[in-house]
Amino acid sequence: MSQKNSTVPSEFILAEITHKPELQVLLLVAFLVIYGVALIGNLSLIILTKLDSHLHTPMYYFIRHLSFIDLGNSTVIYPKMMVNIAMNQNVISYYACATQMACYLVFIICELFILSSMAYDRYVAICNPLLYSVIMSERRCLALVSIPYIYSVFEAVMLTTKIFTSTFCGFNVLSHFYCDDAPMLLLLCSNARQIELMIILFCAFNLISSLFIILVSYLLIVLAIYGMHSAEGRKKAFLTCGSHLTVVVIFYVPLLFVYLKPKSTHSSETDNIASVFFTLVIPMINPMIYSFRNKEVKNAVLRLFKKRCKLCT
Repeated sequence: MSQKNSTVPSEFILAEITHKPELQVLLLVAFLVIYGVALIGNLSLIILTKLDSHLHTPMYYFIRHLSFIDLGNSTVIYPKMMVNIAMNQNVISYYACATQMACYLVFIICELFILSSMAYDRYVAICNPLLYSVIMSERRCLALVSIPYIYSVFEAVMLTTKIFTSTFCGFNVLSHFYCDDAPMLLLLCSNARQIELMIILFCAFNLISSLFIILVSYLLIVLAIYGMHSAEGRKKAFLTCGSHLTVVVIFYVPLLFVYLKPKSTHSSETDNIASVFFTLVIPMINPMIYSFRNKEVKNAVLRLFKKRCKLCT
């Protein structure tokens, strides 16, 4: 093998999200606004669910971690992207690329299973309301959050290490606007097929297992709601899981679109739009869903403001 093939690239050139130069400034402004809204929304939800004692329940415990994951998911990608757009460059260093990919994988994998944990929480709340506080104990909630973090870190570190300890072919131009595992395979001269198989197996397991838990949970929820005699009870049950179900739909649809679509139908523009949606737009939307559609969060905000006003007077 030639010396060129065994050289580790010092940096990677990222693909532009659009090939139209006149849209660069517009994109920068749009990303800045959306990321700013996502940052404020998720940080506010994290702080609010931590400070207000009325929100110290399993559901808001999961929402707090979902906000942290959403915030991390967008932060590992978009500040660097906005700097690149502002400086009219599309480069990322070798180690920054490895770090970005590992963090992105941790957050995206973890979100799948946190959403599954939240579906299980909603199932217990509706199907076993009298035993809810017993089943969803502090210890169980901790396990339902810790296991996704541990598993996602394990998978992210393993895939990132596999990729970045493999031999590169001397090319450093990525076909994506951030460092993801699949586009990196095109730059490898060794272990590419083995790593691709690992990625396919992990993706299949992550998507199928997390979606299976969600679907089974909601199937049991629907059966429980169908068996309720009270119309008011059915309405309350639907409201209980409405926000989570909305979040699940808007997260899984673009994710399945990107990862399950046949390679022959892939195009860079549609993949970029889908990627922007589940790494930036969804982190902006989720806090709005859990805030605007939730009376408990609105009441918590009012209590916090009243408390601050009393301290000021």
